Amino acid sequence: MKIRFMGAARTVTGSCYIMEAGGHRFAVDCGMHQGNAEIDKRNWDIDIYEPPRIEFILMTHAHMDHAGLLPRLVRNGFGGKVYMTPPTLDLLRILLLDSAHIQESEAQWKNRKRRRYGEPAVEPLYTQADVEETVRLFSAVTYGKSFSPVPGVTVTFRDAGHILGAAMLELTVAEEGKTSRIVFSGDLGRPSQLIIEDPTTIGEADYLFLESTYGNRDHKDEMDSLDELAEAIAYSHSRGEKVIIPAFAVERTQEMIYSLHLLAKQGRLPADMPVFVDSPLAIQATEIFRKYRDYFDSETRKLLAGGEDPLAFPQLRYTLSTEESMEINAAGGPAVVISASGMADAGRIKHHLRHNIWRDGASIVFVGFQALGTTGRKIIDGAKKVRIFNEELAVKARVFTINGFSAHAGQRQLLEWLGHFKTKGLQVFLIHGEYTAQQELAGLIEGRLGLRVSIPDYLEEITLTAGREPERVGHPERAAPRIDWGFLVADMEGRLAQLKERRNRLEAKGWVEQTELRDRLLEVSRAIAGIVSEV
Repeated sequence: MKIRFMGAARTVTGSCYIMEAGGHRFAVDCGMHQGNAEIDKRNWDIDIYEPPRIEFILMTHAHMDHAGLLPRLVRNGFGGKVYMTPPTLDLLRILLLDSAHIQESEAQWKNRKRRRYGEPAVEPLYTQADVEETVRLFSAVTYGKSFSPVPGVTVTFRDAGHILGAAMLELTVAEEGKTSRIVFSGDLGRPSQLIIEDPTTIGEADYLFLESTYGNRDHKDEMDSLDELAEAIAYSHSRGEKVIIPAFAVERTQEMIYSLHLLAKQGRLPADMPVFVDSPLAIQATEIFRKYRDYFDSETRKLLAGGEDPLAFPQLRYTLSTEESMEINAAGGPAVVISASGMADAGRIKHHLRHNIWRDGASIVFVGFQALGTTGRKIIDGAKKVRIFNEELAVKARVFTINGFSAHAGQRQLLEWLGHFKTKGLQVFLIHGEYTAQQELAGLIEGRLGLRVSIPDYLEEITLTAGREPERVGHPERAAPRIDWGFLVADMEGRLAQLKERRNRLEAKGWVEQTELRDRLLEVSRAIAGIVSEV
């Protein structure tokens, strides 16, 4: 049995794992690579996936870093079934159409410029027609129902507690008279988050592929996070400015609506401060949430049964049209604006940042993970200026990073979930995480739980044989790209200097954010130490 890591290996985007077992070839997830221009090139190098040879695909959930390349595979010859839960199917339909619209729009914009210089036109990564072909291949399977897409492979979806319909995968694979039990965690959810059930625990497996997004830190307490959101609102409201919240259209936007509903009930959301959900995609996703109320946790279902709608409150406004979106900033005055994308790299959020990031008194509130190379990551790392729509804009707004709203399990929660496995000799592979976070988590797993841990690299191939150590080889045709360690060290040192400067500036103003800054300083310091050790 072989597995090749096509993405989310020592990084957090592009999740895709191609398995060969019992004469069959299939994939778990098919995500888009996101980050800088170099990483984006991986989305075009689709031949290495060999799409016509993939028999079927198992989807963990609807986020684009796990599903955004599906239409590209279909465009290049994949024609098998794609299995997922019913909510994931409905969410993916709208998310992929939106992604295709972005791909087409970007290609049109590039081609207008290329025509001026007599250069050949470029094609979009995929089109809305490709998405329509892709959706025809979708097949819905509910949690807990085992099925066999091909002989010798049995699959069961379990609730991952991450977003609506998110699944972890239990696989049994029969090969050469032996059966192996394999678990893919998908994106493992944070227990006790709003709306969604807690992650299912699993006790038996031979091989576990575990996400590690927050492998090197824990989240803040949920109530502390709500307090911090209230602080951002009070800060900008008192100054007549806006609170800008980049949020993914699925799950994070709905959790933010729920959180603001709670603040409104508590009297901590000013009655004269409107809240705009400025994302047509998020509005559609919210309607899908309402359709699948049976997937909500017991607390949310209890509220609904009592006549209380946690996805509504008096100040809430939905803006569908471009004209309505533009009016938000044209009108001036305080407001809360929730818009996509969650990493501030695309969509309407860029317009809101353009109008507000340079304003003293405005707030930018990050409530989700920001991948390396994204605009959001640059802002939270302390950049004094960011480029948006080809303008260098000063970062004068107050920046809040509230990880307590994350839909991912933190370090302690990952270890607690992993502790439910009772199989002796369980082999753990850490995926979907930045390398420094994975190294720290690996050390804790080995030290506390006594389990073997591997951290696969991009395009690495591993052979799994029952009762033997995994055999690790590079990609037979392409080696992983060479890492410029010197550049990374300089980059990390620059971030450390920015954070120290920010700490000193805040101390001088008498503001107290020591816990957050300490955590960020420690994180960057660990990253530098990890890189230096590799050199």
